[in-house]
Amino acid sequence: MHITKQLALFLENRPGTLARVCDALSAAKINIYAISTSDTIDHSVVRMVVSDPHRALFIFEEHGSLVVEADVLMIEGDNKPGSLARIAHKLAETKINIEYAYCATSPSAKKGLLIVRVSDPKKALKVLNE
Repeated sequence: MHITKQLALFLENRPGTLARVCDALSAAKINIYAISTSDTIDHSVVRMVVSDPHRALFIFEEHGSLVVEADVLMIEGDNKPGSLARIAHKLAETKINIEYAYCATSPSAKKGLLIVRVSDPKKALKVLNE
């Protein structure tokens, strides 16, 4: 578990936009560890954690994309019922707000990857490591 940079891109909500983003990362040999998308009528917000956020930020800005960086927690944890509940309770007990989270795992995987944006990443890291 550690604090890492997440990039949020504001993109046109049109076919092929995400494909071009992924092509640019692939050409730069940057791996996507986690990704989440949400849409509105005229744009999409693509949040991602990648292997080289600084270089990815440069690539996106070079292409004229609006990008916002944020500190998030990247937690590799057990893929068992109650794992997220334990994390959420620990954070709630110390008044740390979970602003949003996203994760995925194969049903047969023993571990999963959780990305969490919290109100105080440094405090959250300390609380979750206790």
